[in-house]
Amino acid sequence: MRDSLSLASPPAGRGNCSGTEQSGRTEEVAPGCLRTWAPSSLESLGLGAMAKSSSLNVRVVEGRALPAKDVSGSSDPYCIVKVDDEVVARTATVWRSLSPFWGEEYTVHLPLDFHHLAFYVLDEDTVGHDDIIGKISLSKESITADPRGIDSWINLSRVDPDAEVQGEIYLAVQMLEDGRGRYVRCHVLKARDLAPRDISGTSDPFARVFWGSQSLETSTIKKTRFPHWDEVLELREMPGAPSPLRVELWDWDMVGKNDFLGMVEFTPKVLQQNPPNGWFRLLPFTRAEEDSGGNLGALRLKVRLIEDRVLPSQCYQPLRELLMASVLGPAEGPRLPLLPPVLAQEDVSSPLAVLEELTLGDCRQDLATKLVKLFLGQGLAGPFLDYLTRPDPNTLFRSNSLASKSMEQFMKLVGMPYLHEVLKPVINRVYEEKKYIELDPCKMDLSRSKRISFKGTPSEEHVREASLGLLTGYLGPIVDAIVGSVRRCPPAMRLAFKQLRRRVEERFPQAEHKDVKYLATSGFLFLRFFAPAILTPKLFDLRDQHADPQTSRSLLLLAKAVQSIGNLGQQLGQGKELWMAPLHPFLLHSISRVRDFLDELVDVGGEEEAGGPARALVPPSVTVREGYLLKRKEEPGSLATRFAFKKRYFWLSGETLSYSKSPEWQVRSSIPVSHIRAVERVDEGAFQLPHVMQVVTQDSSGTLHTTYLQCKNVNELNQWLSALRKASAPNPDKLAACHPGAFRGVRWTCCLQAERSAVGCSRTHSAVTLGDWSDPLDPDAETQMVYRQLLLGRDQLRIKFLEESYMDTSPEADTGKDTSATEGAYPDALAQQREAATHLLEVLADLDQAHEEFQRQERGKLVPGPLWP
Repeated sequence: MRDSLSLASPPAGRGNCSGTEQSGRTEEVAPGCLRTWAPSSLESLGLGAMAKSSSLNVRVVEGRALPAKDVSGSSDPYCIVKVDDEVVARTATVWRSLSPFWGEEYTVHLPLDFHHLAFYVLDEDTVGHDDIIGKISLSKESITADPRGIDSWINLSRVDPDAEVQGEIYLAVQMLEDGRGRYVRCHVLKARDLAPRDISGTSDPFARVFWGSQSLETSTIKKTRFPHWDEVLELREMPGAPSPLRVELWDWDMVGKNDFLGMVEFTPKVLQQNPPNGWFRLLPFTRAEEDSGGNLGALRLKVRLIEDRVLPSQCYQPLRELLMASVLGPAEGPRLPLLPPVLAQEDVSSPLAVLEELTLGDCRQDLATKLVKLFLGQGLAGPFLDYLTRPDPNTLFRSNSLASKSMEQFMKLVGMPYLHEVLKPVINRVYEEKKYIELDPCKMDLSRSKRISFKGTPSEEHVREASLGLLTGYLGPIVDAIVGSVRRCPPAMRLAFKQLRRRVEERFPQAEHKDVKYLATSGFLFLRFFAPAILTPKLFDLRDQHADPQTSRSLLLLAKAVQSIGNLGQQLGQGKELWMAPLHPFLLHSISRVRDFLDELVDVGGEEEAGGPARALVPPSVTVREGYLLKRKEEPGSLATRFAFKKRYFWLSGETLSYSKSPEWQVRSSIPVSHIRAVERVDEGAFQLPHVMQVVTQDSSGTLHTTYLQCKNVNELNQWLSALRKASAPNPDKLAACHPGAFRGVRWTCCLQAERSAVGCSRTHSAVTLGDWSDPLDPDAETQMVYRQLLLGRDQLRIKFLEESYMDTSPEADTGKDTSATEGAYPDALAQQREAATHLLEVLADLDQAHEEFQRQERGKLVPGPLWP
């Protein structure tokens, strides 16, 4: 329930920002759209709390000058991306290259308290362990130093084992005094998530406490990363200046030196005024950052952190109403010929017009995604896209315009299941068959084509004919699937294409432009949707891994062909790729079929948004992820671990996680998604198996059950973790801690506790997910980003419409004519635009004030009571 306390008493029509009364950790801000709220002192004030959102956009572009790790004089490099020592992504391996190109991009949703991001470059070996080449570590502070983020080449550094620390320690420290003087009592309770230093995947940790010249040690706990000491160490103060207290953790080794696990240190001032009591993050020894001088190579990285605090939903209602009014206003109507050019545009003072003018670069794509999702949630995506193309459909043909970016993101958000249904069967064939295909004589490798013919080395003509047959063998099913997919294309996409064609026909009615109406649609559907997905299937979730070089070349040729079809053959026989000529007859035949397909695609009735307001991008009953996993039997008994895991086919929707022996198997078992309380990784040592996760559920009696699932690689593990966490995000009573091990025999393998019901020893990570097209709708977070972008243009908007000097921009001012007559010719238009600009500025001011008040109260600077007199 929302209470009625408002942050302000705005003028009529501007809405207000009411507080939020929370009964749990989540709030339904729109049907099917939930947000997790971070704790805040504001709740005690009856104002609710701000949701805190944080996402990290990471692009691993390429590497250069990497050292050779193989006897061949090359390397097989790949990257591991870690956030606070949690692996969130692994790039593909680029074989036999010292200057690899990856071009892989990830969005990671994070809790606000993350500390650092690390990139490890390794050389993959088929035998033995992979070789570590180097690493790059970026602190949260270095990432946020520039609001635009990081976009540069960064040298790799050597991996120092003493710097590879992780985990936390729980301490309770007291400063005491008796007749013998002062002493410190350090209660070392426990630690969690320590780095594994032993080959078994665990450590043998002990703590060493230093104060001045004295030191004491705890006992050593064997084979665990989650030790429980519960030991009290007392150290006497020695003469001299006050000393800091330092606690170091070490892994005990029977042979050789002990391994460093991390440390914490507290200054004398902290010890005296605020003695430590709680969990503390372990840090490496302080030392200067070692610069390899480029000897280990470098990575080109793009990293940007987006952090924001989202107000309660009522605060955004006035801005949302303005945005909706922008696209629902009078669509048609005469232009005012007497207006200056800046006024002759429709809605130049609307929020969307301001955003179009001000947003540039990478922010434009992010903004386009947020706007599309916001209007999808309101059932107005079609009118929104129509609004962007209404003044000039040519904006669609400019690749970086807000209109074109919005259409691209709209297709990805709405059409990904459709894309998978159309392309996935053929893409899978290309990957699995690994045929050699080449039409370009300059790139033809006859030695790799011997398999095509058993009559000796084939000629170029033989390779060309065989390649042509293979290409048409793949292209035929692709074209058949596309032209036969009209009924499977999402209605919202069909309606958007229908509106686009109408606008283009209005703008280009001449007979010589008859193809433009087809090109406008095919330019998006073929050139910016189908062709890119064929070229890089991994980026569209069609495959889990990038293709090998030979398969990549086949996909490139297929993408070029689909692009030519999308261009309606206008560039066939032109340019530098004349070697594509053998494929032209097939392409020309396909183009006529595509024209018929495009005509049928836009033949959709009704002007309303198909399906009405979207409750979510993916309906709860739709499968969002599926595939084979290995499932551990509920009670394997004495079976060896390898026999306890059985292969099963899984389906995940917003309602159930179901599985059976195979996709065709009729009998399925299922786990309700609403029962899920945690989805976490499992330590490799628990079953001596990699890539294992656990799904913790709670039945009606309150009993917890754990299902263990093994994935085939780290990327599949991350994708399943992310999908399950998103699906279960609205669930109440999520677990704050769980066991990353398993209860085997008489104890937990992680913390060695003997009670099966013991509280979990590691924090859960429900907030860590990978961003993709299936992310849930969040209208408040989306409106918050729009608000931030509008703030950038507030001053410009004020100058343009509200200051007196504005009238000097009229044509009459330029020619020296009297402006009074012109002012009288369009006073209503000027008044309306000034009124709209004033209204927008007032809404932004209200949001500004709301943010300031919430943040001030969150810092405890205001006492409970009225915010304003």
